[in-house]
Amino acid sequence: MPNFLCIGDIMLDVSVVIDSEIYVEGDTQAIISTQGGGAAANVATWLASLGSEVFLCSRVGDDPNGQFLHSDLDHYGVRHSDQRFKGEKSGVVVILVNELGERTMFPDSGANSGLCITDLPPLDNFNAAYLSGYALINPKSRKNVMEMIGRLKEHRIPIVLDPGTVGALRNVSADLLGEWLALADLLILNEEEALYLGNDKNLERALVNLSTSTPLVVVKRGEKGVVAIFEAAGIVEIPAEVVNVIDTTGAGDSFTAGFIFSWFGASDLKMALKQGISLASICISNIGARPPRISR
Repeated sequence: MPNFLCIGDIMLDVSVVIDSEIYVEGDTQAIISTQGGGAAANVATWLASLGSEVFLCSRVGDDPNGQFLHSDLDHYGVRHSDQRFKGEKSGVVVILVNELGERTMFPDSGANSGLCITDLPPLDNFNAAYLSGYALINPKSRKNVMEMIGRLKEHRIPIVLDPGTVGALRNVSADLLGEWLALADLLILNEEEALYLGNDKNLERALVNLSTSTPLVVVKRGEKGVVAIFEAAGIVEIPAEVVNVIDTTGAGDSFTAGFIFSWFGASDLKMALKQGISLASICISNIGARPPRISR
């Protein structure tokens, strides 16, 4: 069974689900709930739900939200540091979900910005490390995270990079983005991000461009399914499953967990893509970014 390290953000998600237009400067009825979130933490919980050993390297504040977030990780069986940092607040993101299940996010990284190399656990026996691009994009944690990447390279641990949204990536220079892509052994991103980082309006050409930096590139396309290219040897496409979409929050994170669980277990590209789609289909059929909770 693969053993994974997940590095990056853990957040408290405040989901605001509406089924009508927003009445600006007025009241709009909504269904509001709170649950654990953050890309790295989401990937970790989905991996744990598949039976993997997982350690999440992240930070929370010494506040009620931090206590809840650690308790939530315990529920899913994700290993983590028990430290909660005094004077820091835990990260929070408000997620607006419309009637189509599409989401708009308003994040406040909080304690995640302080992530550094001392947060790493002993690096023995990890099959791969997932890295959330938000930790690199955040100027407050970028230098420290690069040091963490250096330590992973020393231990020859493959790096899975999810680069983050185009809106955030636009604040980073092209040269620096190129350096990050060259550090990754596996790049998982959505179509908009692939076109932007691949510097082409055509997805196939963008994939080929990205494959010159990263050996394996996987692009999530929502209802269009997924495409991938491995060692520039040809593009593989898998269609999406037909499901009732409730909330797309965490769809990409659940896909990533399913894909890397299968890929680092069997190295079968088509099988790994299908496993990713299967988990994403479960995720978007429920509210929130984590696996459905099961009483223990």
